[in-house]
Amino acid sequence: MDISKMKALSYDELRALYREFLHSQSISKLTINTSYVDTFYLWRKGSKDLFWNTVTSADFENDAKEALIKALTENSTGNVNSLVNSYLSHLRRFRLFLASDGTNETSTPKQENIANHAYRHKKKTEVNVPEPSIEQVEFYLAKWDTLENYRLQENALNKLFFELCPNNTDIIDVLLKASALNDFYSTNIFSIYPVAKHICTLDIDARLKAGDVTFVGDIQYVNIGDTEKNFYSFATKYCSHHNPLDYPIYDSYVDEVLRYFRNRDGFSDFQDGDLKEYIKFKDILINFRAFYGLDKYNLKQIDQYVWLLGKDYFPKTYEKKMRGDK
Repeated sequence: MDISKMKALSYDELRALYREFLHSQSISKLTINTSYVDTFYLWRKGSKDLFWNTVTSADFENDAKEALIKALTENSTGNVNSLVNSYLSHLRRFRLFLASDGTNETSTPKQENIANHAYRHKKKTEVNVPEPSIEQVEFYLAKWDTLENYRLQENALNKLFFELCPNNTDIIDVLLKASALNDFYSTNIFSIYPVAKHICTLDIDARLKAGDVTFVGDIQYVNIGDTEKNFYSFATKYCSHHNPLDYPIYDSYVDEVLRYFRNRDGFSDFQDGDLKEYIKFKDILINFRAFYGLDKYNLKQIDQYVWLLGKDYFPKTYEKKMRGDK
């Protein structure tokens, strides 16, 4: 897109053109209406030059945050730290608009990929999930603390993994941990002993402590009889309960939320199958955190927030004990 031509447009002309782009992106009407207004906050409260200097800055993230904090402090009575992340997300989307040609017909391959995903999952994008923000994360982390069954089950697992059986060299210790995970999380592993025996053969303690993400792949494939089983979600849970800051948990609720926001906001262009490859999955979750300005939260907190969000907006037809495999 020719930035010089964009800069020559009036406020109303630019907003009208941007609104057409937003409608082409298969995002919710609420998001379109909000973006149509909030994207241009710096123009309204500051100046045209301030807006353009900010969105085209080589150091966009820092310059945009600084400009928004200043403008919000001077003009808003709300919580500046909460509001700034929402406005930042709108400016990020506008920068995607500037990087495109503004239409669907000749969009980049990445944009086409995102649009195709959105079309295939149209019903899910019609669900009106609140945009990720500091306020939303705080709400769901507070909600987690009120859910006594989940909180106490997790505390029990923490005691088992961190205090009673921290290592993975004794088959009895590993059996206890694997059995507890299988029960609490309803991971539907019907023969847990081969899984525990497999884990014991891997000499995993140093790798877990170091946060080696390749290790999930080593755990997830287990031969039971003549059949190779893929216990991907269980493997992420087993690693996470040893090192929760380095190993976020994959499950179907998290999968739903990440695909939803990819389709709606385009925070990433991953393929659905990438979520089943742990190295890619962790990178996608980190990109999600960065896109929505949630870097103050560790991956464990983001994990809890995304899971509860998915549980609220993409409920299953049956209830699981905690965070079960599919």
